Order: sequence, then structure tokens, then C-alpha cells
Amino acid sequence: MNSEEIRKEFLAFFEKRGHKVIASSSLIPGDDPSVLITTAGMQQFKKYFTREKDPIKDFGTQRTTSIQKCFRTTDIEEVGDERHLTFFEMLGNFSFGPVGSDDPKDFGVSGYFKRSAICWAYEFLNNLGLKIDFVSVFKGEKNIPYDSESFNIWKELGIDEKKIMKFGREDNFWGPTGEEGPCGPTTEIYIDNIEVWNIVFNEYYQEKSGNLKKLEFPGVDTGMGFERLMKVIQKTATVFETDLFEPLRTRILEINPNIQVRDLRIILDHTRASVFLISDGIYPSNLERGYVLRRILRRLMLKLNKYNLTDKIDIMIKAVIEKFGNIYNNLKNYDKIYEVINKEFKSFERTLKRGLKMFEKYIKGNETEEELGEKLFLLFTSFGLPLDISKELLKEKEMKFTEISNHVFSKLFEEHRKISKSS
Repeated sequence: MNSEEIRKEFLAFFEKRGHKVIASSSLIPGDDPSVLITTAGMQQFKKYFTREKDPIKDFGTQRTTSIQKCFRTTDIEEVGDERHLTFFEMLGNFSFGPVGSDDPKDFGVSGYFKRSAICWAYEFLNNLGLKIDFVSVFKGEKNIPYDSESFNIWKELGIDEKKIMKFGREDNFWGPTGEEGPCGPTTEIYIDNIEVWNIVFNEYYQEKSGNLKKLEFPGVDTGMGFERLMKVIQKTATVFETDLFEPLRTRILEINPNIQVRDLRIILDHTRASVFLISDGIYPSNLERGYVLRRILRRLMLKLNKYNLTDKIDIMIKAVIEKFGNIYNNLKNYDKIYEVINKEFKSFERTLKRGLKMFEKYIKGNETEEELGEKLFLLFTSFGLPLDISKELLKEKEMKFTEISNHVFSKLFEEHRKISKSS
């Protein structure tokens, strides 16, 4: 099955079970100042979990389902391996309570909780012919009890006890997005040793202080990474071979079939991410969201420059629009997206060329950790080469940027900042 078919299957499955299909919100969070960019499918629904908004009034039901655009920078330096991404789509189903019968056969409009959420996830994956390797549940920690209910539900569904793992808060407790918000224990589903679906039971509200208080009505927030799901469905080696990256991957390899694997993955991720960020009104700058985009574009330009592909960015933008334009209408503004990327590339071109030349001149490969931190600081202050770019270049040389190097760089940077501020 291709990704378009799975989109329809997923939304139809939950719509049949009383869920209102809600379009993806923007990557710019509408009313959540605690986060810069939308990082999870539940973000547009936070105020329904807290009852600040009424789901019945707005949706006619306490159940919704969506496929949400998401972006995270936490793993940006890991992009290039088999599964890490900055931009991704999250399939989700949500319940805002109060809980009704929690019977999976109840296709009404009331809220539901653990039994329905788990049984529907199991049923949907089973309908796709996917076999669950193992699942995990929250084992309990501090004042939060062990989730024996989820354990028993999985057992009833036929999952062997030995395949129901019990993990603590670090692995099986999700949220909140931002500094505060709904959160709770999770149960996770693994297929082909990949975490495919994370089912969150929002039972608590975490305050800015870190204190947890019980929500008036428990809710369900599930997230299934679309790229990971397509990997296990289409049995590809990595997420980058799924049809979600077609025709972009094909266009790039038609131009240059000899791109190193890691570089190709970075180009695929960063091109797609940039197009989506710009289409939602985020533009390069040195502040907040704009800086996130600038960072992505400069890393992208570094890789394109390596293969003389910078002037082919128009083809790549069109390939992303070809794949996603009928799903997200605001992607169709090719002229604006190209204008923003081309302008950023041109403004960084001279700095990059000079920085690359100076990097080769200064970095010999035999530096101590302290010397490396000092030299990267010099490259940044004297030649404008961003630390992100230097770190990527170090990886190409198979050199490590250690904590000691980072400490030296950060110390010199802070001293430089104070001097600049006082002068």
C-alpha cells in the first residue's frame, strides 16, 4: 500500500469510530506560546484536554483524528542515520473525556480511555497485516502508579507476557509539550524493532514547577510516525526509501547518482523540512523560528554545495510540492518558497565558500580537544563559519566534537559576547 492509501485508511478507520477528522494545524503553534514550532499531533488540542475549550461545541464529539505536520530539532545532528528526521507527519486519534463506556464497539461521541485506544490500535495494525513484536507499559515511578490496566488489556489481546515490557518515566511517560500541559503514562507498540505507535494516557497536568496534578477528565493522545509506519509496511531499509520521499529522492539521484548515503538523507530531510516551514510562514532570521529554518537551510546548502547541486534547488522544491501539494494546499506557492530559499543561499554563499577554505587551512586533524574548540571559535568569529557547519565538516573528516571542545568554544563565545555588549 502507498502512503496516500494509508492516509485514507487511517482517517476513515477512526471517523467510523465517532472521530471528527481535523486538518493539520500550522507548524507555527496558534495559541501555545510555550513552544516555538509544532512538535506533536496533540498540540492543537491542548486546550481540549484541559477543558479550556469544549470539544462538543467545536467538533460535535469528544473524539478527533488527524495527520499533523511536526518539526523537531532535538535530533538534528542525528539526521543522516536510518530513521531520524526533523520534519515528519504524525497520525493520531484523541479523546477529551469524560470517559463513556470505554467499549471498543462504542462508535459514539463520548470520551474513551485505555481499552478502546489499545484495542483500536491493535485492530488497525492487524488490518494492515502487521505483526507486533512487543509492547511496553509504564512500570510506575515515584508517585505515579504502575499501569497494570494496559498490561492486562494487551494480555487479553493475545500478546505474550514476555513481550509486554515495563519501563519507567524516561521511556513510558510522555509530555508535556512546552513548559507545561497535559501528560501521562504511555504504552508503545514496536514492529520490526521500531517504535511505531505511542499511546499516551493524559491523566495529569504538569505545571511549570514540574508538579503534577490530576486532570479533571483523563484523555487519550496517540501518535504514530507516518514515516516509520510506511517503512514497516513497505519493508524498506530505512524511512528514506518509502514513497513519502518520492519523487524527491528520484530527482536528486537523476542529477547525481553518486551522492553518499548520509548526505543524501540529510538533503532529503532538510529540503522537505524547509519547504514545509516556509509554506507555513516561517522565514530565515537570527531569532527563534527563523533561526531554526536558517540552521536547516545552511546545513542543506553545505551538502548541496559539496555535490554542485545548489542551483538545482528549484527542481527539489517542485518535487516536494508534487508529492504533498494536493494534501497541503499552502505548499503550492512555489514562487515564494523558491524566493526565500534562493535569497538565503545567496546571502550565505560567500561566507560558506570562505569558511570552507579556512576550515581546510586551520583544521589539520591532530588538534587536542581544547585546540579544536579554540580553532572552531576562530572560524566562527573571524570568518563567520557557524558551529553547526563546522561540526558537520568534522564528521566528514571522522573527527569528534567533544564536550571539552564544546566547553572551550562556549567559554570563548561567552567572553566574546560580553566584550561586544560592553563596547
